[in-house]
Amino acid sequence: MSEFPWVKRYPKSIPAEIGEIEYKSLVEMFEDSFAKNSGKEAFENMGKAITFKELDVLSQNFAAYLQNKLNLKKGDTIALQMPNMLQYPVALVGALRAGLIVVNTNPLYTPREMEHQFKDAEVKAVVIVANFASNLEKVIKNTSIQHVIVTELGDMLGGLKGSIVNFVVKHVKKMVPSFNLPNAVKFKKILSEGGNFEYKKPEIDPEDLAFLQYTGGTTGVSKGAQLSHRNIVAHTQQVRHWFSPLLEEGKTETMITAIPLYHIFALSVNGIFMLRIGAKNVLITNPRDMKGFVKELKKHKFTLFTGVNTLFNGLLNQPDFKDVDFSSVKGAIGGGMAVQDAVAKKWEQVTGGPLVEGYGLSETSPVLSVNPLDGTHKMGTIGLPVSSTEMALFDENGNKLGKGEVGEICARGPQVMRGYWKREAESSKVFFKGGWFRTGDMGQMDDEGFFKIVDRKKDMINVSGFNVYPNEVENVVAGHPKVLEVAAIGVPDPKSNEAVKVFVVKKDDSLTKEELDAYCDENLTGYKRPKHIEFTEALPKSNVGKILRRELREQEVATTK
Repeated sequence: MSEFPWVKRYPKSIPAEIGEIEYKSLVEMFEDSFAKNSGKEAFENMGKAITFKELDVLSQNFAAYLQNKLNLKKGDTIALQMPNMLQYPVALVGALRAGLIVVNTNPLYTPREMEHQFKDAEVKAVVIVANFASNLEKVIKNTSIQHVIVTELGDMLGGLKGSIVNFVVKHVKKMVPSFNLPNAVKFKKILSEGGNFEYKKPEIDPEDLAFLQYTGGTTGVSKGAQLSHRNIVAHTQQVRHWFSPLLEEGKTETMITAIPLYHIFALSVNGIFMLRIGAKNVLITNPRDMKGFVKELKKHKFTLFTGVNTLFNGLLNQPDFKDVDFSSVKGAIGGGMAVQDAVAKKWEQVTGGPLVEGYGLSETSPVLSVNPLDGTHKMGTIGLPVSSTEMALFDENGNKLGKGEVGEICARGPQVMRGYWKREAESSKVFFKGGWFRTGDMGQMDDEGFFKIVDRKKDMINVSGFNVYPNEVENVVAGHPKVLEVAAIGVPDPKSNEAVKVFVVKKDDSLTKEELDAYCDENLTGYKRPKHIEFTEALPKSNVGKILRRELREQEVATTK
């Protein structure tokens, strides 16, 4: 791979290839980390921390209970439906140690979405936080779920604190609708009784599935990306090499984990990779409570941070954020959506550490490319392909394109899924000949091998035959000092086929359409300029804070009917 242009831009410590896969399975990787980091803190949430030793014991007890009491076998599927809380890593590692396939499920899913995912994945067991158990009750009879494990937010916070949290959540804040799941087992019961059973370590092959990671469903029916133990172990090696410029021998990293661990980015980078290197994860249960989030950040001398653009932007607009201790910060990585230049610049000014963009998908474990973490990043790009990864641009017919040309980003590497669960026809559509996975994103590559996302194919706006990319328009509009957030979509236009419309959340109430018009005139060529500007109080977002242009398009269609 040394012939690829991006390898020449790698920081010195990063090899072109990752070499042999270090571990046969994630279970072996976890066991090695538990042995090496026994006394160190692994996860903290709401002021309570657990060590690697405690996680080792608790997850093994959890696995033993699944094997012996629930009679779950290697290859069975288990859904985890929780926000960021200490129970999540215990259940995750425990399920994998039992040889199960983990299906990460968004706790905010509607009953319809839950039913589709549980039926499609043939889920046999589910671990669910009590707040959302009433939704499970509505659909469980239509699924193959045999075992329900229910947990409450305070279950692992210990003693009086845990009891108080559970009481307040249930009786004061009324956040737990009543439900009737008569055969459900309490998570706390499993923790107390799991040690009574013998854990039998299963024989796991590298090609055995570790996860069915469901895509967001923004391109039709939600599908399960099949990710093997080999995929995730290889991905962990790739990410470990990439982070090497920031990692210091003998020093423990502290990672802020605000993206939910059921999301592929947080799962693989924050959860699994940080476990591998003996780092501490600070789990943020509700990052949308920005004031509470900043208050939590003030308690930690953190070194690393991952998030999405809207999260970084939201924090920067909190008055108290500047008072956080940034003395240990090494850097932050943004994924899930484009990191806007204005946000990246301000983040570095405030924290002293760079905010660089990375890129990946559920189907690729997820990381395909990241900007270098040694200070040589290029703002506005998704960086360079990571070790053992090829990226190229193709046209619709599967022909490879050259530097500077816009085409669909395609990739090959050990982190790429084998296909979608039980969907051979759909799987074949997302691979070109030669095993090139089609991302559905349009991009360019420069002379040095840095890639840039131009936009999603489906989001592209056609103005009089010219392609307009919403990312570019949003990046420009976000640069206006009175703009807090922006989203751009295409709307029907009788003269130009489509026209650009932007939805803008103001940072300063004095902003007018005329002022924004003039700003766009200065910074965008004619056909790219927004023809329509609508000010709004908020933009629709996914559970991880990604702005949903699709919903804006649907709203627009509904209002014009």
